[in-house]
Order: sequence, then structure tokens, then C-alpha cells
Amino acid sequence: MNSAQVEGAARRAANSQTLDRLARIGLAGRGVLYGLIGFLALQIAFGGGSGGREADKTGAVQTVAEQPFGTVLLWLMAVGFTALTLWQLSEAVMGRGRVKDRVEAGARTVVYGLIVATLLGLLLRGDAGSSTDESSHDLTAGLMDLPGGPVLVGLAGLGLVALGGYWVHKGYRKRFLEDLLTGEMPPRARRLAEKLGMAGYVARGVIAAAAGVFLVQAAITYDPDKAKGIDSTLRALADTPAGPWLLGVVAVGLLLFAVYCFFEARWHRL
Repeated sequence: MNSAQVEGAARRAANSQTLDRLARIGLAGRGVLYGLIGFLALQIAFGGGSGGREADKTGAVQTVAEQPFGTVLLWLMAVGFTALTLWQLSEAVMGRGRVKDRVEAGARTVVYGLIVATLLGLLLRGDAGSSTDESSHDLTAGLMDLPGGPVLVGLAGLGLVALGGYWVHKGYRKRFLEDLLTGEMPPRARRLAEKLGMAGYVARGVIAAAAGVFLVQAAITYDPDKAKGIDSTLRALADTPAGPWLLGVVAVGLLLFAVYCFFEARWHRL
């Protein structure tokens, strides 16, 4: 079998109906995670805490595990995110779109793969792994020890700021609609998806940009402790002059993005 035949077989597998359906389960699972992160962030903003849970994907997964039938839901999410990982990997390796699209697919492959690792760690070992704060600190400290480490950390921070700006722009310009089968959507569903997606992408952009600023600060001060994961970044928003209201607005944006994810599960182009 030559390389063209191998690629064709891999592409057919990536486009199979089974993978399609499982990937849509993963997109719905993504909505569950974002919804829980938004809910935990709201508790931090106005409830004085989050029940000991961190407002990140690890905290969200642990929250799911504590619910009735939580184990069943976690297994469904693990299967769905595995399908998402394979789908994005195929897009990154064999995609015929623009280079930017393939790079984005590669980045999503890593993110979804880490979520799968978190889910399987909790299901098989009872350990969801490190929080995003711990992971961010450890990764930053590791980079700092490399030659030119502060420069690498600073560039990573600027990259996060740029990603945040890109998400805000994508939300404001409604570019996310390019990922949906808008022609198959009822007009009312499309209008609602527009509003949900706009709010959600802006909220994600604010979080990414804020995390990038903290990473740049870590590079400038040569202090890995200044690097923050999702939870610490969200908590830092409550310490701004706008107070907990800024965190509350961002949390609501995450909740709206969670609902948008269910629209993706139904109408995303796969």
C-alpha cells in the first residue's frame, strides 16, 4: 500500500459516521466542562468560594465525578474527547485547508488529548492530575531553566495575548459561524448561536489575554509564581478595580459559550 492509499484510508476513517457521532458527543462534553467552569467562577465571584474546587477543567471533571451517574458521564466524555482528538489530529496532519487552520487543529489536538488524560486519570486511578495553576507554574519554571528561558516564557505570554485577541476578534466578527452548518440551522437557532458564540468567544479571549499578561510578568520578573492557570486568572479578575463584577461577566460568558457548544454538537462541520 503506497502513501496515497494510506492517506486515503486514514481520511475515510476520520470521516466515518461513527467518529462523527462520537466527536459530537465530545463537543457536548466540552459544553459540560465550560458550563461547570463558568458556574465555579460565578461562585468565586459572588459566593465567596467554589466549594474547594478550582475553576478549571480539572475542577470541572472532579465536579462531574461527584454527581449521580458521574462515572458513566465521564466515560462518555472520555470517548467523545478521544474522537475529537483523532478528528483534530487528522485535520492537522492530512487537512487540505490553510496552514493557519492546520496549526489550530494541532493545538486543539493537544488540548483535547490533555482532557482525555485528565478524564482517564480520574476514571482509572482516581486522580485527575494537576490543576492548570500547578501545570502552568511547573511548565514556566521548566522553561525558565533553559537557555534564554525568560525570552521563551515572554514569547509564550505574548502568544497567549495574541490568542486572546484572536478569540475576541473571532467572536466580534462572528467568524465562528464558518464552523457551523448554518444552511441547515433554523433561523431562530442561528440567531441564538450568533449571540451565544459572540459572548463566549469574547469571554475566552479575555481569560487567555489575562493569562498571557501574567506569563509576561513572570518572564520580566523571572518569577514562575506569577504564571497563572485558568483558576488563578479568573480569581485575579475579581481583584481588578471592577471587582467581582468583571469576573461575574466573564463567568456568564463562559456559561453562554457552554450552551453554544451544544449548538456545535448539533451543527458543527465535521
